[in-house]
Amino acid sequence: MVLVPVWTRSRRHAVVVGVWFALNPVVFPAPADQRAWATRAMLGEELWIVARPKDAALAVNAAATGAGLVALVAARRRRPVPAGAATVAQMLLLLVYWELMARYFEAHRDAGEGWWS
Repeated sequence: MVLVPVWTRSRRHAVVVGVWFALNPVVFPAPADQRAWATRAMLGEELWIVARPKDAALAVNAAATGAGLVALVAARRRRPVPAGAATVAQMLLLLVYWELMARYFEAHRDAGEGWWS
């Protein structure tokens, strides 16, 4: 969604994406339990951000950020193949990162203070 306003150069698209990003955390309630992989990944990220270890997750996150920046530049230049390839790379790296975060949560859930405590 982030690439759409960059590609189209439309303020209207930017507002729609911005509103969605603002509403997204409010629209969806807190999960009822920790069984879902995505829930564990997000909770793990909350714990990881507080601890900020210099581990593989940091490198994967940096690589995903780099791929996202490449996608933005390619979208600005309206180059569909590089934009698409960089977006695919970013999404794959984010899935790896989220898996690392889910594992981090499982290893450190007792150390965190949150709704799951």
